[in-house]
Amino acid sequence: MEKTQKKNTGIWWLGFFVSTAALIAAIVLHWEYLTMIIPFVCTSFVKAMDII
Repeated sequence: MEKTQKKNTGIWWLGFFVSTAALIAAIVLHWEYLTMIIPFVCTSFVKAMDII
């Protein structure tokens, strides 16, 4: 039988919510470098969903 290993993704969910909040704040505050936050949002979401 195969044992599936449960991965701890809590830190990635935290990173996703923090970076999403930063992205929303950057949009509201009209920060000119807001596109620099998007890779953090995408990467942390994919790692939190355990896609890769």
